This record gives sequence, C-alpha cells and structure tokens, in this order.
Amino acid sequence: QVQLVESGGGLVHAGGSLTLSCEVSGRSVSNSNMGWFRQAPGQEREFVGGITWFGGITMYADSVKGRFTIFRDSAKKTLYLRMDSLKPEDTAVYSCAASNLHRTMVLTTPREYDYWGSGTQVTVSS
Repeated sequence: QVQLVESGGGLVHAGGSLTLSCEVSGRSVSNSNMGWFRQAPGQEREFVGGITWFGGITMYADSVKGRFTIFRDSAKKTLYLRMDSLKPEDTAVYSCAASNLHRTMVLTTPREYDYWGSGTQVTVSS
C-alpha cells in the first residue's frame, strides 16, 4: 500500500523560504514519477512541478520556475519541494503525488497520478 505524507508547511512572509517534505511508504521514491500540486481556495488543483523516475528530470510550472526546486532522497524515501522567494499568490494547500506510470517525461496532470497525500498548508503573508 502506497502512502504519501506531506509536512513542512506553515506561515511565512513574502520573500521567505520553506521546504516541504513528502515521505513515501510502500514504494521507492526513485522508482516513481512524482509531482507536487497546489490548490488555493475556490481554485482548481494546479501543477507545481514534477520529477521523472529515471534520471530525475524535473520540470516546473512557469509561475514557480526559478524559485522552486524538487529533489529526492532515496535513502530517506522522501521527496522535497524547496520554495524560495515566496509570494502571497503561492498560498495554497500543497500535495505530493505518485504515479504508476513510468515515463521519461514529467507528468503534469492530476489524472496521471494514482496516489496522493492529504496536503500541507502554505500561507504567504504580504
């Protein structure tokens, strides 16, 4: 049984940084296409970034490119999302996801993912 548990959210001032963690059980982090999504109140779930299972290729949404970084630690079975230069518009619930698909490209849509964490709240004050 695959389970994902996020942590690391919180309240931060604009311009600050946070690192989110997604602890994975029942699956190897390096054997899964994985992604980070976010959802603000009243809005649809939005792709933030993802990483491929093979080669660890990453890709990011334009809105976070250059500010957010995804990386993984296979030994700790954890996926991370480092967020720098945070803006108020980054405020959302952030969720990690894992796919049963093994693709050489980053998966960007929610329907391509099979397992989801419950999310962690990130609030950026102006």
